[in-house]
Amino acid sequence: MIPDYESIMLPLLKFAGDKQEHHIREAIAKLASQFNISDDEKKELLPSGQQAIFDNRVGWARTYLKKAGLLETPRRGFLKITERGLKVIENSPNEINVEFLSQFPEFITFRTLRYTKPDAVGVEAGLISAHLPDEKRTPEEYIGIGYDLLLKDLVYDLLERIKQCSPDFFEKLVVELLVKMGYGGSIQDAGKAIGRSGDEGIDGIIKEDKLGLDIIYIQAKKWESSVSRPEIQKFAGALQGQRARKGIFITTSSFSKDAVEYVSKIDNKIILIDGEQLSKLMIEHSVGVSRISSFDIKKIDSDYFLEE
Repeated sequence: MIPDYESIMLPLLKFAGDKQEHHIREAIAKLASQFNISDDEKKELLPSGQQAIFDNRVGWARTYLKKAGLLETPRRGFLKITERGLKVIENSPNEINVEFLSQFPEFITFRTLRYTKPDAVGVEAGLISAHLPDEKRTPEEYIGIGYDLLLKDLVYDLLERIKQCSPDFFEKLVVELLVKMGYGGSIQDAGKAIGRSGDEGIDGIIKEDKLGLDIIYIQAKKWESSVSRPEIQKFAGALQGQRARKGIFITTSSFSKDAVEYVSKIDNKIILIDGEQLSKLMIEHSVGVSRISSFDIKKIDSDYFLEE
Protein backbone atom coordinates (compact mmCIF):
# COMPACT_ATOMS: atom_id res chain seq x y z
CA MET A 1 0.00 0.00 0.00
CA ILE A 2 1.34 3.44 -0.93
CA PRO A 3 1.82 5.56 2.22
CA ASP A 4 0.33 9.04 2.50
CA TYR A 5 2.66 12.03 2.43
CA GLU A 6 2.51 12.51 6.23
CA SER A 7 3.88 9.00 6.75
CA ILE A 8 6.74 9.85 4.40
CA MET A 9 7.85 13.04 6.19
CA LEU A 10 9.90 11.53 9.05
CA PRO A 11 11.66 8.88 6.90
CA LEU A 12 12.48 11.59 4.34
CA LEU A 13 13.93 13.90 7.00
CA LYS A 14 15.97 11.03 8.45
CA PHE A 15 17.22 10.19 4.96
CA ALA A 16 18.54 13.75 4.69
CA GLY A 17 20.05 13.53 8.17
CA ASP A 18 23.53 12.84 6.79
CA LYS A 19 23.75 16.59 5.98
CA GLN A 20 24.53 15.85 2.33
CA GLU A 21 22.74 17.11 -0.76
CA HIS A 22 20.50 14.47 -2.32
CA HIS A 23 18.57 14.49 -5.56
CA ILE A 24 14.85 13.94 -5.14
CA ARG A 25 15.04 10.84 -7.35
CA GLU A 26 17.58 9.34 -4.95
CA ALA A 27 15.21 10.01 -2.05
CA ILE A 28 12.28 8.46 -3.92
CA ALA A 29 14.26 5.30 -4.66
CA LYS A 30 15.45 4.98 -1.06
CA LEU A 31 11.99 5.52 0.42
CA ALA A 32 10.37 3.15 -2.08
CA SER A 33 12.71 0.44 -0.82
CA GLN A 34 12.09 1.37 2.80
CA PHE A 35 8.30 1.22 2.38
CA ASN A 36 8.50 -1.96 0.26
CA ILE A 37 6.75 -0.28 -2.64
CA SER A 38 6.16 -2.89 -5.35
CA ASP A 39 6.93 -2.34 -9.02
CA ASP A 40 3.20 -2.15 -9.77
CA GLU A 41 2.69 0.45 -7.03
CA LYS A 42 5.57 2.50 -8.42
CA LYS A 43 3.69 2.65 -11.72
CA GLU A 44 0.37 3.78 -10.20
CA LEU A 45 -0.41 7.25 -11.56
CA LEU A 46 -2.42 10.20 -10.37
CA PRO A 47 -5.85 10.55 -12.01
CA SER A 48 -4.24 13.06 -14.37
CA GLY A 49 -1.85 10.34 -15.56
CA GLN A 50 1.05 12.80 -15.42
CA GLN A 51 2.97 11.56 -12.37
CA ALA A 52 3.39 8.47 -10.20
CA ILE A 53 1.39 8.67 -6.95
CA PHE A 54 4.35 7.71 -4.76
CA ASP A 55 6.63 10.26 -6.44
CA ASN A 56 3.99 12.93 -5.95
CA ARG A 57 3.61 12.15 -2.25
CA VAL A 58 7.36 12.22 -1.67
CA GLY A 59 7.41 15.56 -3.47
CA TRP A 60 4.75 16.99 -1.20
CA ALA A 61 6.41 15.59 1.91
CA ARG A 62 9.53 17.50 0.83
CA THR A 63 7.46 20.65 0.22
CA TYR A 64 5.89 20.52 3.69
CA LEU A 65 9.24 19.92 5.39
CA LYS A 66 10.74 22.78 3.40
CA LYS A 67 7.90 25.17 4.31
CA ALA A 68 8.47 24.29 7.97
CA GLY A 69 12.17 25.06 7.60
CA LEU A 70 13.36 21.49 8.14
CA LEU A 71 14.65 21.01 4.59
CA GLU A 72 16.09 23.35 2.01
CA THR A 73 16.63 23.11 -1.74
CA PRO A 74 20.23 24.16 -2.42
CA ARG A 75 19.71 23.73 -6.15
CA ARG A 76 17.11 22.50 -8.58
CA GLY A 77 15.89 18.97 -7.84
CA PHE A 78 18.00 18.59 -4.69
CA LEU A 79 17.25 18.65 -0.97
CA LYS A 80 19.33 19.12 2.17
CA ILE A 81 18.51 19.12 5.86
CA THR A 82 18.66 22.39 7.81
CA GLU A 83 19.86 23.05 11.35
CA ARG A 84 16.23 23.10 12.48
CA GLY A 85 15.71 19.73 10.78
CA LEU A 86 18.72 18.26 12.58
CA LYS A 87 17.36 19.44 15.94
CA VAL A 88 14.02 17.78 15.16
CA ILE A 89 15.74 14.46 14.45
CA GLU A 90 17.79 14.76 17.66
CA ASN A 91 14.53 14.87 19.63
CA SER A 92 13.49 11.52 18.08
CA PRO A 93 9.83 12.29 17.27
CA ASN A 94 7.52 9.31 16.78
CA GLU A 95 6.10 10.90 13.65
CA ILE A 96 6.02 14.14 11.71
CA ASN A 97 2.63 15.27 10.46
CA VAL A 98 0.76 18.49 9.76
CA GLU A 99 0.00 18.97 13.46
CA PHE A 100 3.69 18.58 14.33
CA LEU A 101 4.77 21.07 11.66
CA SER A 102 2.22 23.60 12.88
CA GLN A 103 4.62 24.55 15.70
CA PHE A 104 6.68 26.45 13.11
CA PRO A 105 5.38 29.94 12.15
CA GLU A 106 6.55 29.63 8.54
CA PHE A 107 4.42 26.52 8.10
CA ILE A 108 1.37 28.19 9.63
CA THR A 109 1.75 31.01 7.11
CA PHE A 110 2.06 28.53 4.27
CA ARG A 111 -1.03 26.62 5.35
CA THR A 112 -3.07 29.77 5.81
CA LEU A 113 -2.28 30.90 2.28
CA ARG A 114 -2.63 27.50 0.61
CA TYR A 115 -5.07 25.22 2.35
CA THR A 116 -8.85 25.18 2.21
CA LYS A 117 -10.73 22.08 3.26
CA PRO A 118 -12.65 20.45 0.38
CA ASP A 119 -15.97 20.62 2.24
CA ALA A 120 -15.58 24.39 2.51
CA VAL A 121 -15.15 24.90 -1.20
CA GLY A 122 -18.85 24.62 -1.92
CA VAL A 123 -18.67 21.95 -4.60
CA GLU A 124 -22.16 20.96 -5.67
CA ALA A 125 -23.73 18.23 -3.52
CA GLY A 126 -20.42 17.70 -1.70
CA LEU A 127 -19.10 15.86 -4.74
CA ILE A 128 -15.47 16.00 -3.58
CA SER A 129 -15.77 16.15 0.20
CA ALA A 130 -17.94 13.03 0.31
CA HIS A 131 -15.13 11.03 -1.24
CA LEU A 132 -12.21 12.60 0.68
CA PRO A 133 -12.59 11.74 4.37
CA ASP A 134 -9.11 12.92 5.39
CA GLU A 135 -6.48 15.52 4.63
CA LYS A 136 -3.76 13.09 3.66
CA ARG A 137 -4.03 13.51 -0.09
CA THR A 138 -1.82 15.85 -2.06
CA PRO A 139 -3.32 18.85 -3.90
CA GLU A 140 -2.86 17.12 -7.25
CA GLU A 141 -4.80 14.14 -5.95
CA TYR A 142 -7.66 16.39 -4.80
CA ILE A 143 -7.80 18.01 -8.23
CA GLY A 144 -7.53 14.69 -10.03
CA ILE A 145 -10.22 12.96 -7.95
CA GLY A 146 -12.54 15.93 -8.29
CA TYR A 147 -12.04 15.95 -12.05
CA ASP A 148 -12.60 12.20 -12.24
CA LEU A 149 -15.89 12.45 -10.33
CA LEU A 150 -17.11 15.28 -12.52
CA LEU A 151 -16.12 13.32 -15.63
CA LYS A 152 -18.01 10.21 -14.49
CA ASP A 153 -21.09 12.32 -13.82
CA LEU A 154 -20.83 13.89 -17.28
CA VAL A 155 -20.38 10.48 -18.96
CA TYR A 156 -23.59 9.25 -17.31
CA ASP A 157 -25.61 12.35 -18.20
CA LEU A 158 -24.32 12.39 -21.77
CA LEU A 159 -25.20 8.74 -22.34
CA GLU A 160 -28.71 9.31 -21.01
CA ARG A 161 -29.10 12.23 -23.39
CA ILE A 162 -27.85 10.15 -26.36
CA LYS A 163 -30.42 7.45 -25.61
CA GLN A 164 -33.19 10.05 -25.84
CA CYS A 165 -32.22 11.32 -29.30
CA SER A 166 -33.78 10.08 -32.54
CA PRO A 167 -32.11 7.43 -34.75
CA ASP A 168 -31.36 10.10 -37.37
CA PHE A 169 -29.71 12.35 -34.80
CA PHE A 170 -27.73 9.39 -33.44
CA GLU A 171 -26.51 8.73 -36.98
CA LYS A 172 -25.42 12.37 -37.31
CA LEU A 173 -23.68 12.16 -33.93
CA VAL A 174 -21.71 9.08 -34.98
CA VAL A 175 -20.63 10.80 -38.20
CA GLU A 176 -19.41 13.91 -36.43
CA LEU A 177 -17.52 11.90 -33.81
CA LEU A 178 -15.73 9.75 -36.39
CA VAL A 179 -14.72 12.82 -38.41
CA LYS A 180 -13.46 14.56 -35.26
CA MET A 181 -11.38 11.44 -34.61
CA GLY A 182 -9.78 11.80 -38.04
CA TYR A 183 -11.88 9.46 -40.16
CA GLY A 184 -13.94 10.13 -43.26
CA GLY A 185 -12.35 13.32 -44.58
CA SER A 186 -15.12 15.91 -44.11
CA ILE A 187 -18.48 15.69 -42.38
CA GLN A 188 -20.14 16.15 -45.76
CA ASP A 189 -18.28 13.19 -47.30
CA ALA A 190 -18.82 11.01 -44.27
CA GLY A 191 -22.48 11.92 -44.06
CA LYS A 192 -23.05 10.66 -47.57
CA ALA A 193 -21.67 7.27 -46.62
CA ILE A 194 -23.36 6.59 -43.28
CA GLY A 195 -26.83 5.13 -43.56
CA ARG A 196 -26.63 4.68 -47.31
CA SER A 197 -25.19 1.19 -47.71
CA GLY A 198 -28.32 -0.93 -47.56
CA ASP A 199 -26.30 -4.11 -47.06
CA GLU A 200 -27.63 -6.42 -44.38
CA GLY A 201 -25.76 -5.92 -41.12
CA ILE A 202 -24.06 -2.70 -42.28
CA ASP A 203 -25.36 0.79 -41.54
CA GLY A 204 -22.74 2.65 -43.53
CA ILE A 205 -19.17 3.06 -44.64
CA ILE A 206 -16.56 5.70 -43.96
CA LYS A 207 -13.05 6.39 -45.20
CA GLU A 208 -10.27 5.44 -42.80
CA ASP A 209 -8.33 8.55 -43.87
CA LYS A 210 -8.88 11.66 -45.94
CA LEU A 211 -7.49 10.00 -49.07
CA GLY A 212 -9.73 6.98 -48.76
CA LEU A 213 -6.88 4.45 -48.80
CA ASP A 214 -9.05 2.06 -46.84
CA ILE A 215 -12.72 1.73 -45.92
CA ILE A 216 -14.28 1.08 -42.51
CA TYR A 217 -17.78 -0.38 -42.27
CA ILE A 218 -20.08 0.91 -39.55
CA GLN A 219 -22.87 -0.61 -37.51
CA ALA A 220 -24.61 1.71 -35.05
CA LYS A 221 -27.30 0.46 -32.65
CA LYS A 222 -29.23 2.73 -30.29
CA TRP A 223 -30.21 -0.10 -27.96
CA GLU A 224 -31.02 -0.56 -24.29
CA SER A 225 -30.30 -4.30 -24.15
CA SER A 226 -26.81 -5.78 -24.40
CA VAL A 227 -25.49 -6.60 -27.87
CA SER A 228 -24.94 -10.36 -28.04
CA ARG A 229 -22.64 -12.54 -30.11
CA PRO A 230 -25.17 -13.31 -32.91
CA GLU A 231 -25.39 -9.59 -33.76
CA ILE A 232 -21.60 -9.36 -34.02
CA GLN A 233 -21.46 -12.54 -36.09
CA LYS A 234 -23.99 -11.04 -38.46
CA PHE A 235 -21.87 -7.92 -38.80
CA ALA A 236 -18.72 -9.98 -39.36
CA GLY A 237 -20.51 -11.97 -42.06
CA ALA A 238 -21.54 -8.75 -43.78
CA LEU A 239 -17.91 -7.60 -43.76
CA GLN A 240 -16.81 -10.85 -45.38
CA GLY A 241 -19.49 -10.39 -48.01
CA GLN A 242 -17.92 -7.04 -48.88
CA ARG A 243 -14.38 -8.44 -48.64
CA ALA A 244 -13.86 -5.83 -45.94
CA ARG A 245 -11.21 -6.12 -43.24
CA LYS A 246 -12.26 -3.46 -40.75
CA GLY A 247 -15.45 -2.54 -38.95
CA ILE A 248 -16.75 -0.50 -36.03
CA PHE A 249 -19.80 -1.57 -34.05
CA ILE A 250 -21.20 1.26 -31.92
CA THR A 251 -24.02 0.89 -29.41
CA THR A 252 -25.57 2.97 -26.65
CA SER A 253 -25.80 -0.16 -24.47
CA SER A 254 -23.07 -2.76 -23.84
CA PHE A 255 -21.63 -5.95 -25.31
CA SER A 256 -21.98 -9.43 -23.88
CA LYS A 257 -18.89 -11.33 -22.79
CA ASP A 258 -19.37 -13.79 -25.66
CA ALA A 259 -19.47 -10.91 -28.17
CA VAL A 260 -16.22 -9.46 -26.85
CA GLU A 261 -14.50 -12.86 -26.92
CA TYR A 262 -15.75 -13.50 -30.45
CA VAL A 263 -14.17 -10.38 -31.99
CA SER A 264 -10.83 -11.26 -30.39
CA LYS A 265 -10.69 -14.56 -32.28
CA ILE A 266 -11.74 -13.65 -35.83
CA ASP A 267 -9.57 -12.42 -38.68
CA ASN A 268 -11.60 -9.26 -39.30
CA LYS A 269 -10.66 -6.27 -37.18
CA ILE A 270 -13.87 -5.21 -35.45
CA ILE A 271 -13.79 -2.47 -32.82
CA LEU A 272 -16.61 -2.52 -30.26
CA ILE A 273 -17.64 0.82 -28.76
CA ASP A 274 -20.22 0.64 -25.97
CA GLY A 275 -22.27 3.47 -24.53
CA GLU A 276 -19.76 4.48 -21.86
CA GLN A 277 -16.85 4.53 -24.29
CA LEU A 278 -18.96 6.44 -26.81
CA SER A 279 -19.63 9.14 -24.21
CA LYS A 280 -15.95 9.33 -23.26
CA LEU A 281 -14.91 9.68 -26.91
CA MET A 282 -17.46 12.46 -27.38
CA ILE A 283 -16.06 14.28 -24.36
CA GLU A 284 -12.47 13.78 -25.51
CA HIS A 285 -13.23 15.15 -28.99
CA SER A 286 -15.68 17.85 -27.82
CA VAL A 287 -18.79 16.46 -29.50
CA GLY A 288 -22.03 17.36 -27.72
CA VAL A 289 -20.20 19.03 -24.83
CA SER A 290 -18.80 22.50 -24.18
CA ARG A 291 -16.09 23.80 -21.88
CA ILE A 292 -17.27 25.81 -18.89
CA SER A 293 -13.91 26.40 -17.23
CA SER A 294 -10.26 25.37 -17.31
CA PHE A 295 -7.35 25.61 -14.92
CA ASP A 296 -3.63 25.92 -15.66
CA ILE A 297 -1.42 24.22 -13.08
CA LYS A 298 1.90 26.03 -13.03
CA LYS A 299 5.19 25.71 -11.17
CA ILE A 300 8.29 27.82 -10.67
CA ASP A 301 10.57 27.99 -13.71
CA SER A 302 13.91 27.60 -11.96
CA ASP A 303 15.84 28.31 -15.16
CA TYR A 304 14.32 31.78 -15.28
CA PHE A 305 15.96 32.76 -12.02
CA LEU A 306 19.47 31.60 -12.92
CA GLU A 307 21.80 34.57 -12.75
CA GLU A 308 24.89 34.58 -14.93
